This record gives sequence, structure tokens and C-alpha cells, in this order.
Amino acid sequence: MMKMGFGLVLALRGVQAVLSLVVLGLSGYVANWYNVDTLTQSPTQINFLIFAALWSIISVVYLEVVPRFFPRASHPWAALAFEGTNVLFFFAGFIALGVFLSQLLFCRGTVCAAAQADTAFSAFLFCTWGVTVGLAAKDMFKGGFRKPAGGAGIAANNVAMKETMA
Repeated sequence: MMKMGFGLVLALRGVQAVLSLVVLGLSGYVANWYNVDTLTQSPTQINFLIFAALWSIISVVYLEVVPRFFPRASHPWAALAFEGTNVLFFFAGFIALGVFLSQLLFCRGTVCAAAQADTAFSAFLFCTWGVTVGLAAKDMFKGGFRKPAGGAGIAANNVAMKETMA
């Protein structure tokens, strides 16, 4: 998928995977605290970030493993959809958790610090997914909305067909 900036994209994928695990751990810690130590369920904002982190891990696996080992199952539009959904999920997640935390009457202790860190790491994930979706869209639109073909490519095959027909 990515021709230019392959090293940059691979580094960003590593950052995305690590930060997703961090968000998953922080969100899980806060959710566990709510479910065990309080009489209320964990906030939906925390539960959503757990989902977003899991979706992000699945996305990184799809975006890096499938094109390498199962290239026929890889499609540029699916890759762009995975990238775009992660941008939307983390944007919505960190904004919602930030608003939730700002409306609490008090926020102290390790659980509050974990929730605040969760907001920050989710914002970083939003940024990294935003960069990779921009790079993917740039390469996709530059490539003309088609999968790269082996050899000379689709455009060269069309020219060859026109020459034989003339």
C-alpha cells in the first residue's frame, strides 16, 4: 500500500500498537475500579475506549499482516476504512472522556490519574491514526483508485491493447 514513507508507516504502526495496549490497560483499570469498588457501572466513555483500543489492535494486524501474507485479501478501500474508523473512534473517545472528567465533582487518586492519562494517550492515538490515514489517502488517490498490478501495471497493459487494435 505505502510506497513512500514505508519506514515511517511501519514506525507509526508500532506506536499505534503500543499506545493501543496502553489505552486498553488504562481503560481496563478504570473500568475494573468502577465495577469492583463502586456501586455504579463503568462509564460508557471508558467502555468505548476499551472497544476502540481493541479495534485499533485488530486494525494494525489487518493493515500490516494481510498485505504481506495474504495480498489477495488486501484492498485499498478496506485499508482506508480501517484507518478512518480508528480516527473517528479515538477522536470521539478522547473528547467524550475529557468532557466526562471535566464534569466530575472531584477527581483524585490513581483512578483519576489513569483516566486522565487515558484521555491523553487516546489523543495521541487520534493523531497517529490521522497521519497514517492521510498518507494512505495520498497514496491511494495518487495511484488512481486501483490495486497495484505486477509487472508493468494496468496502464501499460491498456496501452498495449490499443496498439494491437489499431
